[in-house]
Amino acid sequence: MATGDMLGWNAMIHKSGAKRAKGGSGALTQALAKRLESDGGKIICDAEVTEISEGPPWKISYRAKDEKTKFEEITAKRVVSACHIHTLFNKLLKNPPDELKKRVARTRVGNGFGMIVRHAVEELPDYGDGPVGPRPGTKDYHTSLQLLCPSMDYLQSSHRDFSFGLPPQKPSVVAMSFSALDPTLAPEGKHVLFTWGQYHPYELSNGEAWDDIREREADKLYDLVCQYAPNMRGEMIDRYIQTPLDIERTLGLLRANVMHLEMSLDQMFMFRPLPELSTYKTPMPGLYLTGASTHPGGGVFAASGYNTAHVILREHS
Repeated sequence: MATGDMLGWNAMIHKSGAKRAKGGSGALTQALAKRLESDGGKIICDAEVTEISEGPPWKISYRAKDEKTKFEEITAKRVVSACHIHTLFNKLLKNPPDELKKRVARTRVGNGFGMIVRHAVEELPDYGDGPVGPRPGTKDYHTSLQLLCPSMDYLQSSHRDFSFGLPPQKPSVVAMSFSALDPTLAPEGKHVLFTWGQYHPYELSNGEAWDDIREREADKLYDLVCQYAPNMRGEMIDRYIQTPLDIERTLGLLRANVMHLEMSLDQMFMFRPLPELSTYKTPMPGLYLTGASTHPGGGVFAASGYNTAHVILREHS
């Protein structure tokens, strides 16, 4: 990981403050969808793109997720791909340039990182004394992220297990309680508690399978929260587990890497995802790139989409 880049992001957030949409991140995508529809756009949901034929005009074949044989097709002068760059070149594009396809295949995805468990809980974690928060019954620390990790040695042990392809025996957890800020996320008197377990590898080296150990590993994350906030014992109502394998299956994030590609210096800035693709367009006229595979990587801040839109506007206005 590029430590300097991460420190820069944190410094900017500290300066301007982190923003979060009321109702959660999904509220942002819903607002964007409504704007697109108000401008005459059409959104097709619950459908899988199966092939993109080189244009222009481009032909995009797709089918509903519950259909196996029925295909639909639309044509477009321009296509903007926000999916994983490997998915685009290795699965969707019908005839991509051979050399470019090989170069894309050599970009590094990595071994993923982390699993997340979203809990519905009876109350907020009590981590001890602290300034009063923005809502009754909250503390100021509830509006932040809590890294639950007793020592550097403990953190290093989590990373060491990850490096060996093992689920961490002692996971380090980032806890998030967004309902302390946004009451729309839970019924009155209830809360949500998200736990992100850092250093959970997608590819396990010990012969175990994520589908078999998901409950066990999720228990570890909640147990660590309870060590820091004993009031949470017995307060879980339900939970939704996303292992690295679940993340790949449901979100198309290959090997559970939320950044698509490793954020190493040789795959960042003008090298992301490749030098010849770093300007958000491809050698194929009318095919553009956006999303986490492009600069500046993943995140709910729409930076790559903003950049791609300006590239398209410059070329076609």
